[in-house]
Amino acid sequence: MLKGIAASQGIALAKVYKLQQPVLNIVKTEASENESEKLENAFIKTISDIEKVKERAASNLSEEELAIFDAHLMMANDPEIKDQILYMINEEKVNAEFATQSVSNSTISMFESMDDAYFKERAADVKDVMFRLQCNLVGVEIPDLTAINEEVVIVAEDLTPSDTAQLNKKYTLGFATQIGGRTSHSAIMARSLEIPAVVGVKDILNTAKHGDFVILDAIEGNVYLNPSEDLKSEFIKKAEEFKAEKEALKVLKNEKSITLDGHEVELAGNIGTPKDVTGVIDNGGDGVGLYRTEFLYMDSEDDFPDEEAQFLAYKEVLEAMDGKKVVIRTLDIGGDKKLSYFEFPEEMNPFLGYRAVRFCLDRTDIFKTQLRALIRASAYGQLCIMFPMIATLNEFRSAKKLFDEEKEKLIAEGVKIGDKIEVGIMVEIPAAAVLADRFAKEVDFFSIGTNDLVQYSMAADRMSEKVSYLYQPLNPSLLRLIKMAIDGAHKEGKWCGMCGEMAGDIIAAPVLLGLGLDEFSMSATSILNTRKMIRSLKKSDMEKLAEEALNLDTAEEVEELVKNTLK
Repeated sequence: MLKGIAASQGIALAKVYKLQQPVLNIVKTEASENESEKLENAFIKTISDIEKVKERAASNLSEEELAIFDAHLMMANDPEIKDQILYMINEEKVNAEFATQSVSNSTISMFESMDDAYFKERAADVKDVMFRLQCNLVGVEIPDLTAINEEVVIVAEDLTPSDTAQLNKKYTLGFATQIGGRTSHSAIMARSLEIPAVVGVKDILNTAKHGDFVILDAIEGNVYLNPSEDLKSEFIKKAEEFKAEKEALKVLKNEKSITLDGHEVELAGNIGTPKDVTGVIDNGGDGVGLYRTEFLYMDSEDDFPDEEAQFLAYKEVLEAMDGKKVVIRTLDIGGDKKLSYFEFPEEMNPFLGYRAVRFCLDRTDIFKTQLRALIRASAYGQLCIMFPMIATLNEFRSAKKLFDEEKEKLIAEGVKIGDKIEVGIMVEIPAAAVLADRFAKEVDFFSIGTNDLVQYSMAADRMSEKVSYLYQPLNPSLLRLIKMAIDGAHKEGKWCGMCGEMAGDIIAAPVLLGLGLDEFSMSATSILNTRKMIRSLKKSDMEKLAEEALNLDTAEEVEELVKNTLK
């Protein structure tokens, strides 16, 4: 048995498809007369290949997930990369293959060494694009995963965005990778595609052979190679039980998320585009707990989206949710999210710099356009507007003042708006959590963003593999901050939700329920499973559990406490 991290739940039994990328043996030779033409043709084919992969992926992925290929196309069309390669060919008189490999290595190394988490993440994308370019230069085919025509479990060092986009759920029953964690690209994509995945399986490439039979237990995080017939039978039964449980969850689609002792909470979905609303509705979501509007801006080609384009997108979501609550986060750009048409200042630590509400309060022209679009859309549903990255009361007051001014202007213009627009903040900076009792006097609601709250509280970049052990949402220190936010809201009669990764964590849910969280917002595919758990618990019991968890010393102790309680 090999041990890894269960990244996307499920069980799969099939043959191993060992994904091995071609090894390129590139040597330095003297440039020929047609090196520039050869390079140009390779770029053209690379762009065409990426466009085809994106086209094939469109039926499986959301707009948010497809955006990765737009980034790849941007890199493949980047004249600076091409110019660097051409410079080496012309000045050093070397072949295009060697020049491309040299530029690729130096570019990847530069990205990996940067402090900016956004650029570190992009190193994997640069590898993907540049490897495809090199393969096209030497005439080597990259394995075509769309050609798989039998049931398999893919085993690989890791899966690139191009790889995961080609997976056909009919034949790819799951995958196991040697590297990665729960927040790695391949793990996120697996959950989106709803296929079992175990990541971070040490030494699986040396152990597994193409054609071996494998059991992928993506519930416990185990991989069994060439198992006995008895073990096969055991897991065939477990797989059938898992499938039946998943099917049975559908009966909860129209049920309430209510505990055994009568306490009701809301389970909402996180979305990135209007297209994603379908998943929330299909999984019985009580609303949208987070609409990430930055994708509107990132998908815009040459300028910030205008008021009308934004209004139509927000209106579409509000109408689709048919009166259910929709929490729309104002522009959260900067840090790890860039715009092709706007250059952010160079900063030593952009995650702590000019981003989100800080950018909006500086560029009020851009902020007011979004506020007007949101206020106009409020006439079509139950709108809640949420400001991200709020650290001080003055920041909230400044943002709220702009909202009030634009609202009054629209009313004066005779524009119809909603009767009650709630205005709240995302609690993701520890300072806001500590001062929650004061914020609660002025906001209508809180939504806790645990991804950044953990990162900022632990002073640990969540994208850094070396400090990934510090990503501990169940650490008692984090639980205490969460309790401050919830208690602060309730003291003033306000509601408190959570829209970070933690909200959809089945181990965290009992503790959050006990702490008094009112709304859990998560990936749409996690809603029904979480609803099942909520309906199996007593709020009074979870309050005792939460109290005990707050007094423990480590995240591991809290996890053990929850598991023992749920046995």
